[in-house]
Amino acid sequence: MSITHASFVTLPVADQDRALRFYRDVLGFEVTVDREMPQGRWLQVAPEGAQTVFTLSGPGMGGFEPGSARGIMLVTTDVDADCARLAAAGAQVRGPDDVPWGRMASFTDPDGNGLLLLTEKEGF
Repeated sequence: MSITHASFVTLPVADQDRALRFYRDVLGFEVTVDREMPQGRWLQVAPEGAQTVFTLSGPGMGGFEPGSARGIMLVTTDVDADCARLAAAGAQVRGPDDVPWGRMASFTDPDGNGLLLLTEKEGF
């Protein structure tokens, strides 16, 4: 096998502009692609320098159900500060809690897609 990385993860959303405001303005992701395609708007965001991007897939782009993505792990250097920022922006946040591999929290985006935040334990 010669696989090097995942290209993108699809996040099904009902309103791409609302999702963009969350991922760009709250999470601090950068817009990597924003263009009209025959099927609809192709909108991708990512943390700065990331190889894998997130496609904010709106209506007409693949028939995905908004809010159906789960278990997407985002690694952060400060889960506590990020949770406070998310809560201040109105996101439903659970945690953070200590786990054997670090400190972790969960939250949902405006469409209900489930994401996790992790500050990794050193040496784990």
